[in-house]
Amino acid sequence: MFESNITKAEINELPLDRYGGEIVLVDKAEQIKGAFEEINQHQFVGFDTETKPVFVKGQFNDVALVQIGIPNKVFLIRINLTGLTKEIISFFENSTIKKLGVGLRDDIIFLQKIVPFNAAGFVELNEMVNEIDIEANGLRKLTAIILGFRISKNAQVSNWEAKVLNPKQQRYAATDAWVCLEMFNKLTNLKLVKIPE
Repeated sequence: MFESNITKAEINELPLDRYGGEIVLVDKAEQIKGAFEEINQHQFVGFDTETKPVFVKGQFNDVALVQIGIPNKVFLIRINLTGLTKEIISFFENSTIKKLGVGLRDDIIFLQKIVPFNAAGFVELNEMVNEIDIEANGLRKLTAIILGFRISKNAQVSNWEAKVLNPKQQRYAATDAWVCLEMFNKLTNLKLVKIPE
């Protein structure tokens, strides 16, 4: 059904695609409640985070952005401005809402450095695709193998703590959460993987 692996050269030959739907930027604490009232209605969501890059060894920055994708919408939550509110922590600890992502272990560790919480309901797509012998271990590779297109990583090392996130940053960040949900939907619709309980 799918190739077990893919080379960089093969990825670069694929068409470029990105999320083209609605993006909701949440940068004020008072917007959080309404956002999570909508997010919490969904059992499966795409999940990712972004952190301002560090170019000096030994330094690190806190997570600046949490991206949550639901069907036809991606929320970009600027936690460097809103803080990790009780609604966000409750979402992180909710085992019934499956947060689908790639490389989640580090995301969780860095979020827990800001506010300790008991992570629940996080579903690592890397582990899920092991069941069907896909060896890929990164978002770009998995997207190429499962969805058949390539995603840009150009904005990855941009400043996620900037006063204003430009449209390119917003689209990049939204794409990362969107493809996680898209990959999960494709794998489960084809009945290739078990739906996590």
